[in-house]
Amino acid sequence: MAIAIVGLGYVGAVCSAAFCSLGFKVYGVDLSQDKVNTIKEGKSPIVEPGLEEAITEGVQSGLLEATTDIKHAVLNSDILLLCVGTPNAPSGQLSTSALEAVCKEIGTLLRDDIGRKHIVVRSTVNSGVTRNVLLPILEKVSGKRAGDAFTLSYNPEFLREGSALVDFHTPSLTILGEREPGDADAIVEVYKKIDAPIMRNSLEVAELVKCVNNAWHATKVVFGNEVGVLSKSCGVDGREIMDLLCRDDRLNTSKAYLTPGFAFGGSCLPKDLRAINFEKRRRDLDLPLLSSVMPSNHAHIDRAVNLIADSEVKNILFMGLSFKPMTDDLRESPVVELVERLTGKGYSVNIYDPNVATTRLKGSNLAYVDTHLPHLSELMVNDIDTAISHTDLIVLGNGDQSYRDVINGASSSKRIVDLTGVFSGKDSQLTESLCW
Repeated sequence: MAIAIVGLGYVGAVCSAAFCSLGFKVYGVDLSQDKVNTIKEGKSPIVEPGLEEAITEGVQSGLLEATTDIKHAVLNSDILLLCVGTPNAPSGQLSTSALEAVCKEIGTLLRDDIGRKHIVVRSTVNSGVTRNVLLPILEKVSGKRAGDAFTLSYNPEFLREGSALVDFHTPSLTILGEREPGDADAIVEVYKKIDAPIMRNSLEVAELVKCVNNAWHATKVVFGNEVGVLSKSCGVDGREIMDLLCRDDRLNTSKAYLTPGFAFGGSCLPKDLRAINFEKRRRDLDLPLLSSVMPSNHAHIDRAVNLIADSEVKNILFMGLSFKPMTDDLRESPVVELVERLTGKGYSVNIYDPNVATTRLKGSNLAYVDTHLPHLSELMVNDIDTAISHTDLIVLGNGDQSYRDVINGASSSKRIVDLTGVFSGKDSQLTESLCW
C-alpha cells in the first residue's frame, strides 16, 4: 500500500518519514522545490530530533520519494494524506484555501479512471469543513460520488514539535473521523502497525477534538501561570502548589470534572473560588482565567433557563435538587437557583429527590434553602409515578442514575431535559440537553 502525503511542513515531513519506517512506500508532495530537493538529499526541511536520520533511511531504502508532481504521487498511491497548512484568517477561522486547492487538483485527477483513492485530511480545520467544504469540491470537480471513486476521512494529528516522531509511534490513541462507516478502513490497516487504540468517530467529532485538545493544553498553561502569580503574591512557590495538585491523579489529573453537563455548585467549589478572587482583588492581580470561571458557570445556568423556556411548557418536574447525587447538601446547588428562577417566572414546579427531606435540613443548609426556596416543602413530592403523569416536562437536575429506571418504568412518555447525562442521548428521542 502506497501513501501520498501532500504538504511537507512540520506535520507532513514527520509523517512521510514515520510511515516509511513502518514499511510503506511514501510519496511526499510539496509546491516548494527547495523542500523537495532537501528531502531528496536525505536531509530534513525542519529541525526535529531524529527526523533527518529517518528521512535519510527512507530515501536510501527507496521507500521515500519527494516530488512537486501531485499527479505522479496520486496516480501511484492508494491513500492520500493531506497535510497542508491552515493558518488563522483575521477572523480567527482556519483558512482552508490551500486545502481547497489541493482537493480541486485531486478532484481533477479523479475524473479519469485512476482507481479508488482513500483521501484522509490531516490538516487542522474547523468542525464541519471536511463534510461541508471539501467533500462538495471533490464531488463537483471529479463528477463522481464519495464512496465510489474515493472515500473521505479525517485524522487529527497530535504531534508536538521536539518529540514528533516519538508522538507518532507511541500515541495514546488514534482518532479517525469517517464520512460514513467504512471510509477509514484503508488508513486503519496502516495504523494497525502502531500499538494504540483506534477510535472511529464522525468527521465532525474528529475535527473538533483536535482544536479542543489544544484549547485544553493552552488553558492548562494559563491556569498554571495564574496559580504561579497568585502563589508568588502569597509568598509561596507556585511550582510546589502545582506539583501537589498534579499528584492527585484521581480527581485533579483524570476524567473527573471534565464531562460536559450542568453547572458546578455545592459548599466547596464556589466558596473557594470566591476566596481566590478575593485574594486577586486584594493583591491587585490580573488573573483573567480564574476571574472568568464564576461568570461562565452562571452563563450555563442561563442556558438551562432558556432551554426550558423554549419548551413552552408550564408544569415541570425536577428529579434531583442537590448539586450532586447521594447527598442532601443544597448549598449553592445550581438546581436550586434554576428552580428559584423558574418559579419566579410563574412556572409550576414539583421536585423529587429521595435524598432531600426538608425536616432533616440543618444549619447552613437550611439557611440557604430558607433564603432561596422558602416554600420548598410545598414543592417536594414523594409519589413519583403520579408526579410524572401530571407533568409536561421532566428536568434531570443531578446525575442520579436511578432516575433512568424510574422514568423508563413510567406508563407515559414525557419530554426530558437531561442536564447531567443520566440518559446517554440515545435512550430517549424526547431527551434534550445543554451539551449533546
